[in-house]
This record gives sequence, C-alpha cells and structure tokens, in this order.
Amino acid sequence: MTVIAPPPLDLEDEEMLVTHSDLVEGPQPMEVARPAEPASTVENQPIEDPPTLKFTWTIANFSRLNTRKHYSDIFIVGGYKWRVLIFPKGNNVDHLSMYLDVADSTTLPYGWSRYAQFSLAVVNQIHNKYSIRKETQHQFNVRESDWGFTSFMPLSELYDPSRGYLVNDTVVVEAEVAVRKVLDYWSYDSKKETGFVGLKNQGATCYMNSLLQTLYHIPYFRKAVYHMPTTENDLPTASIPLALQSLFYKLQYNDTSVATKELTKSFGWDTYDSFMQHDVQELNRVLCEKLEDKMKGTVVEGTIQQLFEGHHMNYIECINVDYKSTRKESFYDLQLDVKGCKDVYASFDKYVEVERLEGDNKYHAEGHGLQDAKKGVLFIDFPAVLQLQLKRFEYDFMRDTMVKINDRYEFPLQLDLDRENRKYLSPEADKGVRNLYTLHSVLVHSGGVHGGHYYAFIRPTLSDQWYKFDDERVTKEDMKRALEEQYGGEEELPQTYPGFNNPPFKFTKYSNAYMLVYIRESDKDKIICNVDEKDIAEHLRVRLKKEQEEKEDKRRYKAQAHLFTIIKVARDEDLTEQIGKDIYFDLVDHDKVRSFRIQKQIPFQQFKEEVAKEFGIPVQFQRFWIWAKRQNHTYRPNRPLTPQEELQPVGQIREASNKANNAELKLFLEVQSGPDLHPIPPPEKLKDDILLFFKLYDPEKAEIRYVGRLMVKSSSKPMDIIGKLNQMAGFASDEEIELFEEIKFEPCVMCEHVDKKTSFKLCQIEDGDIICYQKAPNDKESEWRYPDVPSFLEYVQNRQLVRFRALEKPKEDEFVLELSKLHSYDDVVERVAHKLGLDDPSKIRLTSHNCYSQQPKPQPIKYRGVEHLSDMLVHYNQTSDILYYEVLDIPLPELQGLKTLKVAFHHATKDEVVIHNIRLPKQSTVGDVINELKTKVELSRPDAELRLLEVFYHKIYKIFPPTERIENINDQYWTLRAEEIPEEEKNIGPNDRLIHVYHFTKESGQNQTQVQNFGEPFFLVLCEGETLAEIKERIQKKLHVPDEDFAQWKFAFMSMGRPEYLEDTDVVYNRFQRRDVYGAWEQYLGLEHSDNGPRRAYAVNQNRHTYEKPVKIYN
Repeated sequence: MTVIAPPPLDLEDEEMLVTHSDLVEGPQPMEVARPAEPASTVENQPIEDPPTLKFTWTIANFSRLNTRKHYSDIFIVGGYKWRVLIFPKGNNVDHLSMYLDVADSTTLPYGWSRYAQFSLAVVNQIHNKYSIRKETQHQFNVRESDWGFTSFMPLSELYDPSRGYLVNDTVVVEAEVAVRKVLDYWSYDSKKETGFVGLKNQGATCYMNSLLQTLYHIPYFRKAVYHMPTTENDLPTASIPLALQSLFYKLQYNDTSVATKELTKSFGWDTYDSFMQHDVQELNRVLCEKLEDKMKGTVVEGTIQQLFEGHHMNYIECINVDYKSTRKESFYDLQLDVKGCKDVYASFDKYVEVERLEGDNKYHAEGHGLQDAKKGVLFIDFPAVLQLQLKRFEYDFMRDTMVKINDRYEFPLQLDLDRENRKYLSPEADKGVRNLYTLHSVLVHSGGVHGGHYYAFIRPTLSDQWYKFDDERVTKEDMKRALEEQYGGEEELPQTYPGFNNPPFKFTKYSNAYMLVYIRESDKDKIICNVDEKDIAEHLRVRLKKEQEEKEDKRRYKAQAHLFTIIKVARDEDLTEQIGKDIYFDLVDHDKVRSFRIQKQIPFQQFKEEVAKEFGIPVQFQRFWIWAKRQNHTYRPNRPLTPQEELQPVGQIREASNKANNAELKLFLEVQSGPDLHPIPPPEKLKDDILLFFKLYDPEKAEIRYVGRLMVKSSSKPMDIIGKLNQMAGFASDEEIELFEEIKFEPCVMCEHVDKKTSFKLCQIEDGDIICYQKAPNDKESEWRYPDVPSFLEYVQNRQLVRFRALEKPKEDEFVLELSKLHSYDDVVERVAHKLGLDDPSKIRLTSHNCYSQQPKPQPIKYRGVEHLSDMLVHYNQTSDILYYEVLDIPLPELQGLKTLKVAFHHATKDEVVIHNIRLPKQSTVGDVINELKTKVELSRPDAELRLLEVFYHKIYKIFPPTERIENINDQYWTLRAEEIPEEEKNIGPNDRLIHVYHFTKESGQNQTQVQNFGEPFFLVLCEGETLAEIKERIQKKLHVPDEDFAQWKFAFMSMGRPEYLEDTDVVYNRFQRRDVYGAWEQYLGLEHSDNGPRRAYAVNQNRHTYEKPVKIYN
C-alpha cells in the first residue's frame, strides 16, 4: 500500500493523510510522546537485505487504558529503533488509530531520513483469517516521524467481544517492518528503465491510477479518446474528454509521472473526493458510461460498446411442457465468484450453472401454471476486451460485515471460452467467432476490507514482458510475479533455522488479483494498434506542447537561476495603486511590481539603462533606495545606493543587501518632479535629510490612500510641513490635521500619535517611516465606526469574512458575515443570532471546520470554550473561513450541564421499539431517567415498573441500578434499552434463577464453528426442576412464534461460546449452577434459528462508518 502526506504532497492510502487531527480517515504522521511499557515479543529476524522483522505486541487490560496515546516497547529493524503507537479510543474518530513511529526521532541528527515498507495488524484471536491488516510505505523524516492509519478499524468492532479482536480484555497487534535503502526507491527513473511513466497519487487515488493505466494501454481505446471532439476553448478541468486526452498525451510523451488533478476536477470532484478510496469496478463502469454518453454523435460513437460490450441470455425452460422464457442483456464486465472456485473456468462453470425450479419454488409459466423448470444464463457473444471483476469482497451475513476473500484463485495466460464444446455459449451464438483470449492486465488489491492499495501488472503489447504500474513507479516484472504471485491463498515462510524441526509458518497473502483484462486473439491486431501524433487533434498537440515548453522553460529558468539576479523595482505609482486596495500596512507588495531578470555580472549602471527604457525615466533622474527588513518585521526603504555601489555588478549589490541570500534585489525608484511634473535630477541627500512616506485616512468613508513622500530635515518639526501635507491631501492650507506613525502590524497593530511640536529626530522618525494623517476629529466623530487611523488599522488587521453553514447541510454556505478575529465567543454568536433573527444568542451552537477532510469537526465548540474568533477558525497549522451553526431548543450552557441519552423503549405487549432522547442534568441517576421515560411512553399497566439495560451486539451486559449516575453512561456503541419488569421476575422465588436468553445462528468454517448472536436478548426465570419442554412453551408464548417456525428451533446451553444442545426432558435449571464463569452474558440459554426478523433502525449506528461512499462523476 502506498501512502500520501498532507496536501499538497502526492504520496498515498485509502484514507486521507494529514498531520494528526480529528480526521475521518488515513495513514498519517503523529506527534511524539513518551513510550509506555506494554508486554511484547519479537520474532527472530532473518539476516538478509532488506532487513525485516515481525513484532508482536500483546496489550492486556485494553478496555481500561485511560491514556489517549499508548506506545509499544521499542524494537530494532535495520539498525533503527521503532515502536507502534495506538490511540485506543481513536484519534478524534470512532476508529482505532495506529501508526509506526521512529522511537528516537527527537535525538537523531539534523536531516535524518529512512524509508520503510510495513504492515500493521489487529489479530483476530478466534479466527485468524478475520485479522485486519493494512500495508503502507513511507519515507520517515523529522517532519513526519510516524506514519499509519487514523481509521484503522471501527471501535465498535474492536470492542465487541464476539468479534474476536478483544479476548479476555487483551488485544494483539502485529507489525511487520522492512527497512530499505532510500536511494532504491526515490532515485528510480521509470521512463529510463521501462519506457513508461506513472501517475501521481492525489490522496487515495491508487485505485483510479491502476484503472487509467489499464485503459491507456488499450491503444484502440486511447485512439478513440484522442478522436473525441474537443476545442481549444475547452478547459480540461471542465471537460472529461479533454482532461482524459491531456492525461493520455502526457503518459505517452512525458518523461516524469503525470498528475491526475485535471481529470478528477473534470469529474466534479473536490479535494475530499480524492481522499476517499472508492471501488475500481464502480469507477470503471461510471467512467465508461460517461465516455459512452460523451461519444454520442461523434466519429467515435459506439467505441465503448465495440470494445467492452458482450451479451448474455437469461432463460427459464420448462421441463414437462414446451415453454421457454428468454431475456437478452448486455454487460461491460463480468462479476466472477472467487469463493468456492479454484480458477476462472470454475467461476464460468458456476456462472452458467443450471438452477432447478421445483417443489415450493416452481415457475409460473404463462398458460401452463406452476411448472418444474430449469433456470440459467448462457452467453450470446463475448466482447473484444473482456473485463473480469473478481468478487474478492463479499457481505458476510453471519457477521453482518464486509469481508475480503483472500483464497487462492488461478487465472490462465490464455483463456479459452469455447472449451468443452462451447458450453458457456447459447445455441444461437456465432460459431465463426473463436473466443480465445490472452491476458493483458492484472489489477491487484493489497490489504483488507477496510482499505488497501491498488496497482496493476500490464503487458502493453502482449509480449512476454510484464510491467508493474504502482502509482508513480513503473518496473519490469516477470510472468510469475504478474500471474502466480497474484493468485492469493497462503504462503509458507522459509525456515529461519534449517535443520531444526520447526513447523512451517504459513501466512495469508493479502495481495491478490481483483480485476483481469483479456483481449481476444482474433482482435488483438486491431486493438493493439499504433497510436501516434497524427491521432491527436492539432489544438490538443499545440496546447500540450505549449504546456510542455512552459514546463521546460520553468525548468531551464530554475537551472539558470544562479546566474541571474531578480531586481524588483517599486515606484510611487505602485504605492498609489496598491495602498488602500490590495494592502493597508507597509508600502507595497513586491510580487506585484515590475521585476527584471538581470545577469549577475551586468554593472548596475547598465541596469539603469534598462529601467530608462521601461519607465521612460532618463538615467540621470533615477535614484534607487535599498529596502530593509526591520526588527519589527516591517519592510521599508532604508538608504539610497551610493555612486560607488552603482559601479558594481548587480549580483554584488544583491549579495551585500540581501542576507537571506535569495536571488532577489528589491529597490525603490525615487523620481523627483519639477513644477511642470517632468522629472528633474534628485536633490543631494544630506546627512540631516530623511525620506518619509504619507498615507491619508478619511474616517467618514473609512478609506486610506497613499498621497506621496517628502524629504524633510530630521531637526524640523511636523508642524513645519502641515501646509505641504494639506496641499497633498487637497485640504485648505489652514486645515487642522492629526498625525500618526505606522510602526508595525505584527503580531498586533502599533500606530502612535505624533506630536507636531516635537522634532522628527526626537520622535525617532527616520528614513522609510510612514506617517498617516487625517482631519482633526470633530463632533461627528462618534458617528464614525473607525474615527481615527489606529482604530481603522486595528479593524483592517483583524477583519475576517466567515462563511456560515448549517450543520445539517455542511456543503452549502448559508450566509457570510464580516467579523473581527478579536471578536469574543459572545460577539460571534450575537452576530449569528442577529443574522438569523434569533432573540437568544445562547441557543446558537458553533462547530469548527476540519481543513483536511473539508467536514465539520466531530465535537462542537463549548459555550465560551474559546476566547476569540481566531481560535474557532484555526485547525492545526491551517486557518479556515468556515463555521457551522445549529439552533438549539434550549440555551447551550444549560444543554452542556445536561446529559442526553438515547434510550430504546421496548413495549411489553406490542412488537415495537421507540427511541427516546432523554435529557437530564449530568448529576441525575438512572432512576431519574426511568421517571422521565414514564412520562413519555405508553405502559401496559399504570403500576408497571421499568428498568434500564446495557445491550451490545445482541447480549445484555448490565442492568443499571437506579442509583447509578448517568454522567459516565456511554450510549455511543452500546444500546440503552428500557423495558417493563415482567411480573414473574418480581415474584421470583428464593431458589429460582434469572438467566439470559439469546438468539443465535452458527457459521461453519473449515475447522471450527462460530456462533453469531442476533435479535433481541431477554431474561427468563428458571424454576427448580423445570424441563426444557416446559420452558419452550413459555418462550413460544412470550415471543409469539408460530408452531411451524418454532418446531425448527433448537435450544442449547451456551458457555463461553460453545453450545450444548438440550433435549425436551433435560432439566435446564441444573445447567445454570456454576458461578465461576466470567460475566453472566457468557453463560446463557441459546435459541438457534434463522435470522428472519427485520433489523432495528437504531442498530444502524453501530456500523455507521463501514460503508464507503459511492463513486460519482458529476460533469
């Protein structure tokens, strides 16, 4: 599995990779913390290159871990220290989070780096085949000293004792680490080694990359894409055909890996879609359907059908009467069973297997009534390019989850679908077509059901040479690697110490074929055709060659950068243009002024001639000032260049002026104008002269602008230049004005009043300083929002446009407010309440934005939980402009003092369950919950008593005592069930026993049977001497089960998951005497029968993150 780092870097995995955060997904770095000391073992490490090791970490008392992070012991691989880091309750997600960490990262020398491929696993201690394992690779360094999976597995599965991951409160974690030389991976040149280039991974797009490479290497498909009509006015980000043409062109002619961002943008995907791992089969279908639609009415209409479309016939044929029903259907790919099939031929045999419709399942034939019949599928024709989707993922109904089938499954290099007298084909199939296929591509999935990595083995020309396309990396591979090693199944590790009588260690191969592409032998010359530049539209060639040239120019520009100096020249015109529009502080944005790229050895005087040509200012009228960064982080013109400096080469001046040692020299061009506004030679600058810049503020309009500069004597006073300033502002010569010095703006604004009667020197005003002035305040001052320069600059520095979204519609902006970063929590909610027309701002609850997942954070902002708006918008090192809001029915401070519990009330006589949200003060007890519930529910009798149970995966784990406080009750993974206490339990005798009764089914594996509970558990009173026959009668009456169904039920005494089946004459009471079993729920009366009941709606939340989003292409 490959991995990706935080945006915008391009590495990868199934989940989104970012710095540690409250994400929904992914492999990612974490912060460093001190290790704990858990129990762990290391297996012997074979001495080989690369060094590898399997590390086992046994974590006891897992559910009682009260640390957010938990570290394993340190283990050594390749001479490096490693450890495993877990978040037992999830890293701000409801999944277990797990990472591989460089244990001594804080003490390693500067610039350290190491590269490792590794897998992390949580072992299933009941059935090893259900262990969850994820693989990845990463270059560890000081910035990313750990890497792994934020959403490794759902906590609901981990903590469910019936699932086998938590046994006796112990979790077993495995890490397999292989340390490789960094150069082996990162210095590799795919184009040079193979002639092909790879595709960059955007986040979790390896599944898409493997499919795109497969489609690209079907030349007939590539040629058709090139021939789709596009124009020079189309944008690749808005046109799927143009984006695909562009991508294919770059794959064909680029020397380095190609980005897919244009293509995914043309799909209408945002960044978050690129970080969601989807299904290759689904993307393949959606993309082909989209291209088929885009090809309609063009010269390539029908290409998708010609390549990929086949037809089969569904039939039902009566045995005893002459009646047959058929239906022809088309397909672009075939879904083949893996489970129970040893190879592709066995899957095709199963596909066309005949089903008998008889007995209760007879077929209703029109005009003939119910008849015995045969039902099946036969193929009418196969496509030229046959895409076989292998069903490696299946829904396991017994376990109520998706599982990956890693069984061995073989596929041939040549596939003969005419075998055994054309048994797969219908009688009307064209006998002139020879359905002999040769293997073109093998798409591989490495990992488990919760995610993994995709790559492809392809032989582009159907020669013996295979290539592996793994995101950016393309390598040559032999046939064994592409075929046999992708069959799946189990593999034996070579013995570490030959000669010792050690049993061989077998492990399941988690990398196996997931999709196969075959090309028909008779069509291969047509499909593996030549595709060259003449197939590519002229405008596309021009556009893409221009892109390539620009890229080459940038490369060349970069390569030659050390020979040149960039000189950025700011002028009065730039200051006038920018101040008050683009910028408010300092004087200019240097990225928006005219820049010159000058060879370093050119004399500065020669550069001045360039400036004269560009600006029309003769050389003798130019005076240049060097900018300097001050200690307070402002940037101002500092001093004019001396005549001696102007004789030097530009490179020498840059080196002397720029301690940061970048390639830029920033200058201010001072030009003096005469009375006729034409340039004149600048006056000589004496020691007492200082150059000041002036901004004018209009408080009525709340606007500031640049009005010019003056050279003044440091010994003079501001009052000496009042007339000049009024003239520059267009005021009357005797207008009273106030002056302020703009000192700094980071981290806060400093703008101080200037005393007009004190000399500039005593005011510590020097070259490059900025004076802001305005008319002296009058009586109208109170009407103005920002009456003076300091208040206006404070506002500008902290203003923030915030996009507000309703929490239930997290993708849509509802409204935008202009706020201040310094606004308090109360200020913000007051503004939102006012916008919504709400009288009580305390009923507004806000939630921050996760910049990486583009989703609301899981936890809302607590009432006055942050000081300022700026705290609400920050997400680690990123700042957002989005907040989500909710309108509550009660004030937030009151709500935070309450505990909300979701309680499922089971009616005593009606077969219904109603969910109630009970909201009470946190200090309340379970008794208070019951009393509150009584006011909301319908009871079977007015004097009925209620109780509250904790139910988890169809077992009762606890009856809550009425005195227990509700503050610590967790209803996120456990269902809280309320029910009436039956009369028989109230009148329980001294020798009677209250037992647990659960429903179950059995799942048979190869060597073992697993019990799977389902349905609603309940209690039953056992009387001394009572037989199973008597108990059955009571259970049937309680559950209202019809006789015919109940006759199929089996009854078993269950202890630690093992059933002991009971006979009607057995005295059940005697079985429930032992008290040494851990937990009452592990000893129960089991009712074995099929699970036909509807699933309760509230159970959905227990697996709410186990299903992936569907693939959508929006454009």
